[in-house]
Amino acid sequence: MTRTPTARPALAPRVEGALPGPRSAEFLEHQRQWESSARAYPRHLPIAIAGAEGSYLWDMDGNVFVDFLAGAGVLSLGHNHPELVHAATEQMHVLTHGLDFPTAAKREFVDAQLSMLPPGLSSRMRMHFCGPGGANAVDAAIKLCKTATGRGDLVSFQGGFHGSSHAAMALTGLVAQKRPIANGVPGVHFFPYSYCARCPVGLSPDTCATNCVGLLERSLRDPNGGIPLPAALILELVQGEGGIIPADRDFVRRVRALTAELDIPLVVDEVQTGCGRTGTWFAFEHYDIEPDVIIASKALSGMGLPVAVIFYDRRLDGWAPGAHTGTFRGNQAAFAAGAAAVRIIRRDDVLGNVRQRGRQLAQRLGALHGDVWVREVRGLGLMWGIELADPRDGRPAGGYARAVQAYALQHGLIVELGGRDDSVIRLMPPLTVTAEEIDLACAILLDAIERCGPPQ
Repeated sequence: MTRTPTARPALAPRVEGALPGPRSAEFLEHQRQWESSARAYPRHLPIAIAGAEGSYLWDMDGNVFVDFLAGAGVLSLGHNHPELVHAATEQMHVLTHGLDFPTAAKREFVDAQLSMLPPGLSSRMRMHFCGPGGANAVDAAIKLCKTATGRGDLVSFQGGFHGSSHAAMALTGLVAQKRPIANGVPGVHFFPYSYCARCPVGLSPDTCATNCVGLLERSLRDPNGGIPLPAALILELVQGEGGIIPADRDFVRRVRALTAELDIPLVVDEVQTGCGRTGTWFAFEHYDIEPDVIIASKALSGMGLPVAVIFYDRRLDGWAPGAHTGTFRGNQAAFAAGAAAVRIIRRDDVLGNVRQRGRQLAQRLGALHGDVWVREVRGLGLMWGIELADPRDGRPAGGYARAVQAYALQHGLIVELGGRDDSVIRLMPPLTVTAEEIDLACAILLDAIERCGPPQ
């Protein structure tokens, strides 16, 4: 099949006819025949993508959508940002693959990333380049901490998501993903996360830190608690796949105090929250803590070129040469784009836009607070979730959320779902999204929530 350029349509939400259109349907059928059954997004967003620009993409049939998925948070500066495309293209004429050799592009990327950390933290951090995805970085962080401490057990949190590799899956709360896979990584202990809309210990949300962290504190300090001193504790500051759940501030600060007291490395998984998504470069900055290990991936290049890293305290660097490798850890085009992304984010005050557009989203979504089927609207920066639940018994309203997603797509808005039974509508637009695009998306979404339900 010969690829032919697709003309750029006018960038405004527009869908003609039922989805998928005939050309998209043809591509989806080809995918069904030849690709893995594990494919996910096209099952509930049935389009074949032809092109994209900024906050918009269009399908093979010329339908145009406002994209509030943004490559699952990868496209921090939107689709095909011209300066990032230029930086990556220029680098591809010089060097594309460098393993872990030092290069000019890599050095510029390292300096740019370290410059975004709080000063006291950046001065004692080292970086390790992993395989291309976030799960590779999760695996690397766990190996690092086990090597440094000589311990084997790990602590993770209910509702967390850390990837689909064998080790990362073991740290993930979602049981359905793990059920078919026998002999998972042992020694992982799960504790309640501060999900106050559905208190994991069934008590008052007003005592969240006391309840959730209190159990963790007692368990790890108790010589009869059954848990050996762990090699690491891994935490998302905002659970993404779990339903966009920002952690309670007191919860996080007590977790940090406990891990410092017991000399347990604190690993923060910033794969989804990093690189400005929450309005600070990393989400941990909202909580005034300093972790021992930071995992980053998705938005590091700003444009979807794969790169994954861990930042870690120098005291943990006990690795021997070659202790953790990966052929594709030297993506020079991603490094060039990532360094350019940092320059653009600083120059254009993109983090200021994230905070401003986040406040706009909070204000627009405030119209849902009187809806009894909306259990909670929550978020940070440009990472928001709308949880739908049956007011009669609190059960997650996944069917309602899926209907809202389908209606929104049919009217020109792409959103993803998450949380229990996919009952949380997730909003993660590019960090460069405009006030007008926020208004367009919210108008479609609020109309979808009104027209699609609630189910009877």
